Amino acid sequence: MKTLMTTAALALCASGAMAEDLRMSWWGGDSRHAATQAALEICSEKHGHTVSPEFTGFDGYLEKLTTQMAGGTEADLVQVNWPWLPLFSRNGDGFLDLNTVADTVDLSQWTPEQLAAVTLNGQLNGLPLSTSGRVFFFNMTTLAEAGIDVPTTWDEFYAAAETLRSVNGDDYTLFNAVKETAQLLVTLSVVQKTGKDLVDPETNRVAWTVEELAEGIEFYGHLVEIKAIRSMQEDAAAGNVNLFEKPEWAQGMIAGSYEWDSTYNKYAGPLNEGQVLQAVNPVRFDDAVVDGIYAKPSMFFAISANSEHPQAAAEILNCLLTEAEGIDALGDTRGLPASAVAAARLTESGAIDPNVVAANAIVMSATGPTISPFNEHPEVRGTFIDTLEEYAYGLISAEDAAEIIIEGANDVLGAFDS
Repeated sequence: MKTLMTTAALALCASGAMAEDLRMSWWGGDSRHAATQAALEICSEKHGHTVSPEFTGFDGYLEKLTTQMAGGTEADLVQVNWPWLPLFSRNGDGFLDLNTVADTVDLSQWTPEQLAAVTLNGQLNGLPLSTSGRVFFFNMTTLAEAGIDVPTTWDEFYAAAETLRSVNGDDYTLFNAVKETAQLLVTLSVVQKTGKDLVDPETNRVAWTVEELAEGIEFYGHLVEIKAIRSMQEDAAAGNVNLFEKPEWAQGMIAGSYEWDSTYNKYAGPLNEGQVLQAVNPVRFDDAVVDGIYAKPSMFFAISANSEHPQAAAEILNCLLTEAEGIDALGDTRGLPASAVAAARLTESGAIDPNVVAANAIVMSATGPTISPFNEHPEVRGTFIDTLEEYAYGLISAEDAAEIIIEGANDVLGAFDS
């Protein structure tokens, strides 16, 4: 890629600063590619470096990055999916510790909780690009027509489910919970009761006891029993259609769900005219110790531990995420930015849907433990979902399911012991 020396670069050279040649890799679609290339051009000119872009779709990116990381040939700046963090940085040293360039990168734009999610063994491996979380969405029109207030406790939730059916009939269901959503509702219940994430960061083993997880699984079973949610059997009989594609959702016959804050428009868009979807504060147990909603970095930018020019890479990173030129160019191509200054700038300019902003505000204000990337390890999540389905079909007890889930997760975690 041929790049001309810009006026800014010449000025930096004249002042004694070095113009460096860097590489940056990421995945995405056409809009993300175009925006990121534009941002790199702007930040390169501002700081006097050149950055060669390396971009692709999501498919194959993990395999390519794995090969590069194994050979130490990854780009200076790398976009990384958050669940991959322990794969590439088992001991926390897979990427440059950004604490070492804190004089260049404005780390104050991220909360301690956001930074903790990408910190291993005290080393800050990257900067979250957006913090996404599950929130409660309710069809306010359906609730209002049935005379139901938005539930704030699980007892109120149970009562609302009964009222909705008594007013509108058994074809109406208060909430959606199948597959991953069902698993995350179980997780929510255990976290609310215990204040603990699935994984204990000190021991790198499952933090929950069999009894605590079994209680969460039984909580899911109770939701099915009182018909607050549809059973997995009912959903399978209907064809396992995505919630936002179901006619019952569009018509307001399923009145709520626990979904990613960033997907507001995916679920609001299909609703029939006149119906209003709203994100609300998490429903809690009366004895809950935290809100417990599932929140995580969607992805992060990292600097290669093998980069020959970490200072230059840090200047580009800071420009992309905290300086006006980079913020405006990237826009919302990676969601509502986790960087406070970027989020404020894009929100004030109207670049972010206010409904998404409101949903994300609920995520950011919720209390709960830092979530381990191992929650989304394919084997950990797969075992959890598959075993919960066995319980849902009456094949095993809640206690047996809890034992299987914990044993399976600990097997995966044990493989990452130093």
